[in-house]
Amino acid sequence: MKCPVCHIENTPEADICRKCGAVLKTIALNPELQTLTLNPAAQGQIVGAVIGGKYKLLEELGSGGMGVVYAAEQTEPVKRRVALKIIKLGMDTKEVVARFESERQALAVMSHPNIARVFDAGSTETGRPYFVMELVSGMPITAYCDRYKLTTRERLELFIQVCQAVQHAHQKGVIHRDLKPSNILVIVQDGRPVPKVIDFGIAKATQHSLTVSTLYTEQGQMIGTPEYMSPEQAEMSGLDVDTRTDIYSLGVMLYELLVGELPFDSQKLRAGGFGEIQRIIREVEPPRASTRLGTLKKTRVEVADNRKTDPGSLIRQVRGDLDWIMMKAMAKDRTRRYASSSELAMDIERYLRLEPVLAGPPGAGYRIGKYIKRHRGGVIAAAIVLMAILAGTAGTTIGLLRARRAERKAVEETKTTKQVSDFLVSLFQVSDPSESKGNSVTAREILDQGAARIEKDLAEQPLSQARLMGTMGNVYMNLGLYQKADSILNKALAIRRAHLGEMSVEVGDSLHDMGDLYRREGKYDEAEKFFKDALAITEEKLGKNHLDVAGILHSLGVLYDTQGKFGQAESHIRRSFEIREKALGPEHPQVARSLNSLGIILMNEGKYAEAELLLKRALAAQEKALGPEHIDVARTLTNLAILYKTQGKYKEAEPLLLRDLALTKKNLGPEHPEVADSLNNMAVFYATQEKYSEAESYYKQALQIWEKALGPDHSDVGIVLHNLANLYRNQGKFKDAEPLYLRSQSIWERSLGPKHPYVATSFRERATLYREMGKWAEAESLYKQAMAIQEKELGPDHLELAETLGQYAALLRRVNRAKEAEALKARVEAIKKKNPN
Repeated sequence: MKCPVCHIENTPEADICRKCGAVLKTIALNPELQTLTLNPAAQGQIVGAVIGGKYKLLEELGSGGMGVVYAAEQTEPVKRRVALKIIKLGMDTKEVVARFESERQALAVMSHPNIARVFDAGSTETGRPYFVMELVSGMPITAYCDRYKLTTRERLELFIQVCQAVQHAHQKGVIHRDLKPSNILVIVQDGRPVPKVIDFGIAKATQHSLTVSTLYTEQGQMIGTPEYMSPEQAEMSGLDVDTRTDIYSLGVMLYELLVGELPFDSQKLRAGGFGEIQRIIREVEPPRASTRLGTLKKTRVEVADNRKTDPGSLIRQVRGDLDWIMMKAMAKDRTRRYASSSELAMDIERYLRLEPVLAGPPGAGYRIGKYIKRHRGGVIAAAIVLMAILAGTAGTTIGLLRARRAERKAVEETKTTKQVSDFLVSLFQVSDPSESKGNSVTAREILDQGAARIEKDLAEQPLSQARLMGTMGNVYMNLGLYQKADSILNKALAIRRAHLGEMSVEVGDSLHDMGDLYRREGKYDEAEKFFKDALAITEEKLGKNHLDVAGILHSLGVLYDTQGKFGQAESHIRRSFEIREKALGPEHPQVARSLNSLGIILMNEGKYAEAELLLKRALAAQEKALGPEHIDVARTLTNLAILYKTQGKYKEAEPLLLRDLALTKKNLGPEHPEVADSLNNMAVFYATQEKYSEAESYYKQALQIWEKALGPDHSDVGIVLHNLANLYRNQGKFKDAEPLYLRSQSIWERSLGPKHPYVATSFRERATLYREMGKWAEAESLYKQAMAIQEKELGPDHLELAETLGQYAALLRRVNRAKEAEALKARVEAIKKKNPN
């Protein structure tokens, strides 16, 4: 049997074309009859019935105008759940059968990841046609977006996929004619939402006959859903409908996705009866989306919240470009609509890239405004040139020289930006199957290939080369690949020093990057030097209150906190916070980051109440600005949980720790060093409550990640070894604990220095081990070494010192030195009074 679509020969018994999937067998209709004669005994299908010998009906999923859809189990040649659609009993007129045939044929000729696939087709023994398709267990697109509070950008990115699917259908000669949210179901694949277009039940062919029977629309029969129906579709002539009718429906759906309401209120639209529905669709212009948002009143806050913003910001997002895009898609005159759904998708992409949209007004002011948003730096430099020219003849020579310098800078910046852009485009072409020859390519492979190519391809553009090296070095750093980051960031620094001089802002940026890397690697002395050099350059070039200065101050504060220098840490973070809050406002993510770091420092200083207030404020700002699943939210959750755990508030701490672990894995992947941080925190939490089995499992997972990512001598490896030693000691497993204490202490002495507070902690905890083992002399010596470090580095009133004094007092009581023990106990009480939190 020859396929009517691709014209290849198939076997006589084939139902589906082996090449293109087109339906080959259609229902033979007796031209003298208006209906098919069905066996009265087979007037219904029940759950459990088997269709076509291999599809067992499991449950009815829904019923449309002409067919019933069942969930079914396919038994051969593969076992899987599918959707089976079969024509309704009583709906077996020639017209309905033809329409049903058109739907299965429409699906058969399409192959797109965002369109439900057809697997099989046939007829029952009684002549009722059916087809088998992909079972899409999803939510309507509007419901999905609201349930998961997708932002405007996220909704637009999802909608672009829908447009691409509709474009595919149009290219295959099929118009859907009933596009609406319930026919766009969203499923989750590989952790990301994927829309699927379903129900081509009233599809119309534009390029070829879909069935042997004639598909037509009766006069006076409205096909489609009024709320999403185009004016020409409402005319009901049926012969004057083309692909632009789907463009109209897409415009209505976009309106609903962004506004939360339809252009025409459903109740009002349907209240006037058939004729009024037609009139409104054909003649009444809907309000612009931004205008509609302004009149929602009570629901306005809820609509904005569902898009993770506030009403005013949402109106500003929609006003202008998005208004124009929707109105163009929904134009009454179809000649004014987008010519295709891909053109609509491309205009949305232009909006997301801050480029002029086709739907926007062509005025010069609009296009200049867009250009300025995209090229702010170059435009400012060009404006300097213009101002120098307009300044007149006074100071001509100096003004001209400045103008030329500014012009050169603008040209160089534009050239550098283009070089970087071109390089990145060529780099990511490797993800194209035609370039990678069908092999999958990971992000790490792309990075490694890019790093290898930067030196060769950009050798003659050193500033572009350095910029890309800096960017890619930071990516490696954030992935925990510190050795790769070290190599590429050092090269970027060397290039910038050679071409821009020691005191350029760009050199300051590279020094800051190097400091951040060395801090993460535990090379604290080197990190401090890099940070201080970066700070000196940046303050001189940009001023003491510049945001870049705040960033370096923040990094220095984090470094000092890691080293246990809490006073220096607090002063640097507070100064960073003041600069950021003044420049950015109290709820900006950078301000929240400063609050978070300041909260950690105050917690380390024992100022728990103040720390809690700052951490809660940081968390609220981050969730509002960044969304509840951002990695910064996870980090603040960790710190707040640690604060609660420190205070014995375990019920408050546990859900925060679990949420942090889940978010960190989701954002960074299961083997990132920060995941080990979260695992270690979970272990400490359970160990505190003597849930030893759970704690040991988490510690060992953290140790495996840290040793692999950071190497066996990193200070973080020392942390988990020390904690695991404490766990074994508290269970009486003294022989297991001692070597872990010794190894962690050795790591800290090498990486942090012999006077670091962590080393003091190691002395104290190993002393407690020896105390429990009856090694009194060894224990006393270690307690004294711990106290000496803590008094000098942390001060005489620190809670860590109080903890050591208390443990030492316990030893003294055991060896019958009660008077000395009481003196230490009194000192502990005095310290605690000075730290009431």
